[in-house]
Amino acid sequence: MAAKKPSKKSPGTPRKRAPSTRVSSAREKLAEYRRKRDFSRTDEPSGSEPGSARDESARSKLRFVIQKHAASHLHFDFRLELDGVMKSWAVPKGPSYDPGTKRLAMEVEDHPIAYNTFEGTIPAGEYGGGTVMLWDRGTYGAPGLSGPDGVRALREGYAKGRLDLVMHGERLQGGWALVRMRETSGKPQWLLIKRDDDTADPSRDVVAEVMTSVTTGRTMEEIAAGKGKKRVWHSNREATSVTAAKKSSAKKTTTKKATPKSAARRSRVNVETVTTRSLDLSAGPRSRARRL
Repeated sequence: MAAKKPSKKSPGTPRKRAPSTRVSSAREKLAEYRRKRDFSRTDEPSGSEPGSARDESARSKLRFVIQKHAASHLHFDFRLELDGVMKSWAVPKGPSYDPGTKRLAMEVEDHPIAYNTFEGTIPAGEYGGGTVMLWDRGTYGAPGLSGPDGVRALREGYAKGRLDLVMHGERLQGGWALVRMRETSGKPQWLLIKRDDDTADPSRDVVAEVMTSVTTGRTMEEIAAGKGKKRVWHSNREATSVTAAKKSSAKKTTTKKATPKSAARRSRVNVETVTTRSLDLSAGPRSRARRL
């Protein structure tokens, strides 16, 4: 019996890339990002962290973040997860909910996925030095598609210069589009445009409306000053009461060391037994955290 000949794939059938190939490709895409930064001076992720580059094609929705960035000029960094990196654009005026407003979006180098959680201050003198706020976060996808089909549509859209997006963020919702215009100095310029859907609102200025971090509730000034990560009041009355009780008890129960002069009178010294009353450690009602 003659052996079966291996079936030939039609010329038009695209070959699937192995996950490991995509991971190595993602690491290569971060070469420019790493070259521009000194990670001994900045707390930004290097991109070598576990899981910083991986194949995401099985996920139904990919992640996005928008970071408000006070570098040499205030702008918003618009980042979309795709092929193991965060595709990134600098949007000088930030997003607009008005479909008639087209916002310039200048493409910059790919960033590692670990950058999704970065909020803080990049030291002066370093690339992009200034304060960074996590302004929005969520997931996104291609309209009407999910899983590998959705990722394929996004990949093709990026290559062709038109990315149609559905955003599921805490501050950005609905349909948006990134449209490539022209390349300048090696990096393309795009337009960020709100689709005319039921989430569009020409009267809304979301950039002026929302001035705090989506994760910590801090303002840019508070982040720059290194203040606490959460603008939430917590009662510390209980901890303070316990500490005070311990100090009070220690003072009452501690006696002075005997000196040679007092040694002879030791037998006549009355030892005072110290008793402490029970402490009410119940703190008052905690104020409810105010989410911004």
